[in-house]
Amino acid sequence: MSVVVFATMIAAGSASAATCSNATVTGVWGYFVGASAGQFTADGKGNITSGSQTVSQNGVVSTQTYTGTYSLAKNCTGSININFTGGGTSSANIVADDANKGFQVISTDGGVASGFSLAQGVVNCGLTGKKATLAANLFGKIVNTAAVAYVSQVMLDGKGKISGSGTFVVNGTVYSGAISGTYTENADCTGTAQITPPSPLPIANFNFVVANGGKEIFLLETDPGTVVGGYMQQ
Repeated sequence: MSVVVFATMIAAGSASAATCSNATVTGVWGYFVGASAGQFTADGKGNITSGSQTVSQNGVVSTQTYTGTYSLAKNCTGSININFTGGGTSSANIVADDANKGFQVISTDGGVASGFSLAQGVVNCGLTGKKATLAANLFGKIVNTAAVAYVSQVMLDGKGKISGSGTFVVNGTVYSGAISGTYTENADCTGTAQITPPSPLPIANFNFVVANGGKEIFLLETDPGTVVGGYMQQ
């Protein structure tokens, strides 16, 4: 299952007409694909030197680490092959976009999964005191219970506090109101968040990664029995 999850993994925008090569993929990249969110480091020579992700396999949430290889042709199409720590592999085909700062991806492992990735870019991560307002779009399911979709305005105060408001649809029932919460953000642009939605919905916990110069955050819920994730954009 983890093979399929990552194979949907590296993505974002509309195909670029620019010339590409392995050097196009260099540095740290964040992603949200299928039921996974994470980041990886590429050396610009066809090697993924390190990577980590949070995945939900039908509601069983875990973290994975990996290395791998990639190949990007002149026409900006390519492939990725992943080797997970402890065993397991994954493969995907990719297409560069967003002026080659992102990718669309689709699994070639036999499952149906796709997603997108963005370069981390230049950003100072951590609780720097810098405020940010983002639009969040999260979706998925509570296993054996309900389909869910959330759209919210999320305000980060730069010091670990969350505020805002949103609309939450759970199995067809609409809830709207204020949100609150807390978050941590590490220097490597990974972090965690705990969000309290409108009553009677339960508190939700997330792992996240920051990308696109701090303008995009990819999230996956870490509460057992959930397959919920998505992104926040400035």
